[in-house]
Amino acid sequence: MDSRTLIESFSDFAKLKNIDRPTMIKILEEVFRSILRKKYVEDSNFDVIINIDKGDLEIWRFREVVDDESEDIWDYDKIPFSDAIKIQSDLAVGDELAEEINIEDDFGRRGILTAKQTLVQKVKDLEKENLFQAYKDKVGDLIIGEVYQVGNREVLLIDGVGNELILPKSEQIPKDRYRKGDNIRAVVHRVEMINGTPKIILSRTSPVFLERLFELEVPEIDDNVIAIRKIVREPGERAKVAVESFDDRIDPVGACVGMKGSRIHNIVRELENENIDVINYTENMELYIARALSPAKITSMKIDENDRRISVFLKPDQVSLAIGKGGQNIKLAGRLIGKEIDVFRDSDGSEEEIDDIALEEFDDEIDTWILEEFKKIGLDTAKSVLSVPVEDLVRRTDLEEETINEVLNILKQEFED
Repeated sequence: MDSRTLIESFSDFAKLKNIDRPTMIKILEEVFRSILRKKYVEDSNFDVIINIDKGDLEIWRFREVVDDESEDIWDYDKIPFSDAIKIQSDLAVGDELAEEINIEDDFGRRGILTAKQTLVQKVKDLEKENLFQAYKDKVGDLIIGEVYQVGNREVLLIDGVGNELILPKSEQIPKDRYRKGDNIRAVVHRVEMINGTPKIILSRTSPVFLERLFELEVPEIDDNVIAIRKIVREPGERAKVAVESFDDRIDPVGACVGMKGSRIHNIVRELENENIDVINYTENMELYIARALSPAKITSMKIDENDRRISVFLKPDQVSLAIGKGGQNIKLAGRLIGKEIDVFRDSDGSEEEIDDIALEEFDDEIDTWILEEFKKIGLDTAKSVLSVPVEDLVRRTDLEEETINEVLNILKQEFED
């Protein structure tokens, strides 16, 4: 293979990879200069001239002619007079010798083959870098990919031009089921370069994914009339979205839900029936907390700005609504407002509490100090304790999980009997 064939084949290959002309020339020059450095150590006194259109390559070496007795004859950019006149007879000491390098003779067949392999690798590396940069700029964007491989730990997709995208198990909605050929919507979550290969990670569990879906369904958001202030999610189960309107004539909640739920239904279906609470954002913290804990009705509350905790008091029949299934409602409300929420029963001795049992009734089976730990967080009856998930009880009290489980077993037995 000669240099012309090499450049022409590389040019065709580069065009297939959508590499622009200046970059193509830069890669070619870099490859040939690396070959020059291997043979001559220094390449600063060489000119590499490339004509992509004609497939021409010229390499010129420039050296100053010095006296044979000079101390500089071993310098990379010098040549003894006796050697110089063998190449060009009309030279004198002090002249510059311009010598064209014959590619085939100087580098040999193996050198040209190495150059070809290096060029192909350079293009592949550039392609990977371009892919990395392109998707790095798309982080947070909504994209559609086609499933081509479903694994236990991840689902592999391809975009419109065949690039591989990864949807890890941790970024999938638990109820999601995929089949080869399915078109999946997700957001670009992050882009990593691992061992020179870009890894494009997608997500369907990110709050950003839900935000992008709202932007698709609610044109007022795109028009900057309505803004999404914050989103918190338990993917596939429940989400809370705080929205705000900059136009007093437009109800942000109504606009996001749509006529008869037309807008939000499309989003709910995409998220495998995730229950979405859209609430009106306000700077009034007490009102914001009340809306965040909806559908529960709060009787009163106490906000402690120092330790970022909020105590809310509710009627007994509202406690379970505030906490929600598996503690989801209170968890999401706390994350939405950025504070810890403690629920307390606002007991009024109504008949609704008759079938419940005060914790003091269990002091013969449970140590008093343990019962006091529950009372500190507003749980003063058996049913109020049983309504809170174990992980929340561990977080909100100074009790070990084993102790809490023992207490729950005692309380459950009372109602089973």
